[in-house]
Amino acid sequence: MIVRDAVAADAAALAAVVGPIAETTTATFDATVRDAAWCAALIAARPGAVFVAAEGDAILGLGTFAAFRGGTGYARTMEHTIMLAPEARGRGMGPALLRRIEEAARAADAHSLIAAISAENAAGLAFHDRQGFAHAGRLSQAGWKFGRWIDLVLMQKMLHAAP
Repeated sequence: MIVRDAVAADAAALAAVVGPIAETTTATFDATVRDAAWCAALIAARPGAVFVAAEGDAILGLGTFAAFRGGTGYARTMEHTIMLAPEARGRGMGPALLRRIEEAARAADAHSLIAAISAENAAGLAFHDRQGFAHAGRLSQAGWKFGRWIDLVLMQKMLHAAP
């Protein structure tokens, strides 16, 4: 397994991983179709901040980060996303993607990473807890998907010690 920067040629394979997650789960509240065009646009919009976990020629995971919120006061706080194909889960690809995200975020002078996780995503919450993220808050009924309100859990990991 390797983790590398995503390239435009990865878009279709990434869509096969992230599309079903967006369409069938509450891991993301956004119901936007994650097709090859969406993945290509993501890769183009975030140079050096979109990564794939691959095994041979198979793309099995996506990791990315971007600004947590707009405005200069948030410029050093990043939010990340990791999505894995079902066959990739529990095999170390999530931690490998997160290490690459943290490395790139530190290089971009990020101070902390935020994980915004569906309260229904027990595996995602446990993963971030194991990776050293601290619970930072819970937003009740923050997301709407599949005809119901879903809470959002915020977790945070500091990348640099405060001055």
